[in-house]
Amino acid sequence: MSKRRTLKLTGHDVDDFLQGLITNDIARLKNGLVYAALLTPQGKYIADFFLLRQGDVVLLDVADPLADMLLARLNMYKLRADVAIAPVDLHVHRGTGERPEDGFADPRHEALGWRAYRDTPQEDDDTDWTALRVAHLIPQSGVELTPDTFILEAGFERLNGVDFRKGCYVGQEVTARMKHKTELRKGLARVSVQGPAETGEDITVSGKPAGTLLTRSGDAAIAYLRYDRAKEPMQAGTARVLRTDA
Repeated sequence: MSKRRTLKLTGHDVDDFLQGLITNDIARLKNGLVYAALLTPQGKYIADFFLLRQGDVVLLDVADPLADMLLARLNMYKLRADVAIAPVDLHVHRGTGERPEDGFADPRHEALGWRAYRDTPQEDDDTDWTALRVAHLIPQSGVELTPDTFILEAGFERLNGVDFRKGCYVGQEVTARMKHKTELRKGLARVSVQGPAETGEDITVSGKPAGTLLTRSGDAAIAYLRYDRAKEPMQAGTARVLRTDA
């Protein structure tokens, strides 16, 4: 399991503060975990995270490499709002078996099981999280989610990570325009890979650029593709690549 960090947000203005920044509706916290992202004004990815309300505190669960940057960015936006943001010593636990009493369903996909926040580190389990991500086309920060990513191309609508009725947030105008005024021409897709090919390998079709190979699990992988060129067999190095989710 990739390392996670947990932040806590407190103060009278937390809900309004988050509502004006993140891609999802803070009102959904009444139902459990909320998956969301923070974007640039140009609509590109900065960080994705989970939010959970616990009493007067909102917990924010983010990938460790993004935590310091996200904390600084949130503090920059805070201005005079009554909001305090600080790290908290909680460990993220997750599993795919029966959900424990302190567990919350992962909102991205039912196959991803549950998440819980505890004082003790999680022991290793035998879940193949990479295989699950590939099977259900779940992007991960640093691989499928990078500073060049538009979240709709990464499937955030399918993953319950964006709300189109909540009103304004940073990057909302670009995201809404991609939703309502254009057809996505690029994005993530599941592919099969026959032969040796590594993450980051360029994918081509008839010598023309068609995308990039990303997370791989066995002969299955996630790829970022130009959809118009992904309708026929592709190559990644010497490997044969076929789209399997079309």
